[in-house]
Amino acid sequence: MQGNNIFDSGVNGLKNGFKTNRRNANYSKGVRAIISWLSRFALRKNTPRNKLNIYETEKQKQDKGFAVSRRRNTPRSGNSHGMPIRKACGRNDIERPKFDIDVKPNGYAWWYVDGISSDGNKAISIIGFIGSVFSPWYYWSKRKDPQNHVCINVAMYGKGWRWTMTERGKKKLKRNQNMLKVGPSSFNWNKDHLIINFDEYSIPHFDNVKGTVKIIPKFISEIECNLLSDNSHIWRPFSPISKIEVDINKPGWKWEGHGYFDANFGSSALEKDFSYWTWGRFPTDKGSYTFYDAIPRKEESVNIALLFKNNGRIEKILNPPDKANLSRSLWLVKRETRSDINFKPKQIKHMLDTPFYTRAGVQTSIFGEKSIGVHEALDLNRFSSPFLKPMLAVKAPRYNW
Repeated sequence: MQGNNIFDSGVNGLKNGFKTNRRNANYSKGVRAIISWLSRFALRKNTPRNKLNIYETEKQKQDKGFAVSRRRNTPRSGNSHGMPIRKACGRNDIERPKFDIDVKPNGYAWWYVDGISSDGNKAISIIGFIGSVFSPWYYWSKRKDPQNHVCINVAMYGKGWRWTMTERGKKKLKRNQNMLKVGPSSFNWNKDHLIINFDEYSIPHFDNVKGTVKIIPKFISEIECNLLSDNSHIWRPFSPISKIEVDINKPGWKWEGHGYFDANFGSSALEKDFSYWTWGRFPTDKGSYTFYDAIPRKEESVNIALLFKNNGRIEKILNPPDKANLSRSLWLVKRETRSDINFKPKQIKHMLDTPFYTRAGVQTSIFGEKSIGVHEALDLNRFSSPFLKPMLAVKAPRYNW
């Protein structure tokens, strides 16, 4: 990252931030042993949010306000029910996140943050769950009460890595519009930024992980995306371009860098409605590209391609680069991402690797511009296996007190 101001060069500083050092042997060994997953805030007066009055296409007037790119780099592959993008609605979170939303039986909500240090040596992701979607305990309960299956998951990548994911019951859940508190850890929206405080127990290190992470959005977007036509799964990208400040009680874990903040909401199990998806965010000088490609079980594929510009505008990419294969993960999870036809995407930084989920720093090329960003692949056919549930219970213990 160039300079101390992460916004000086958009988020393209990640190009120089990731390093291709061989991953630490202990880190690799630990990660391969972990059955883990991730996924994946009131707005002050001078905090910008994207405007929805840019311009519109004749075919998609309902998507008013999104600039449309018709770049012809390569043909778009696969069928799609389009990019079902609209103004955020139903939760009153168009200007900021709200943590007191109603999560009904069988449903879920999660708020996701990630960040990468300016030197590229460290990264972090934090997820606050209500109705923890990957929880075996929620699955075994027949998903009757999402408020009784909550957690705040902290995953630290790089030297000094840690993993925490302790599930707790509804007695340990407290929330209002500005706060989500699960046991000793919390998400707090403070006027124009998100503060995450956590005090959790790490497995397999068996030690305490305590710290504070701050996400400072460059702007708050006003959009959400329907992943299915019945609105049963929603992706809400709050702030794809943010500054992150990290301060954790481990050596070398006080740093700043580029951050990201989104949320997902749903009314049914992911594995019931999807077989596979990939997601990635790739910074450039213009802002940050985000690609969300999902394969529903009963509908055509979902292919969302957006450019969140540094000035707060959002551009829909109607003809993004084709999907290209990445090398399979250590657990042989299939991976693919968007890339120009003459460029082979590759993993630059190892993060998480599980039997059904992988997260990594990936380099790709978008319309002739190389970018390194964060990528995930989720195989929900694998996750559906009942044999995984006891293994997951070990890495995500549940405490009712």
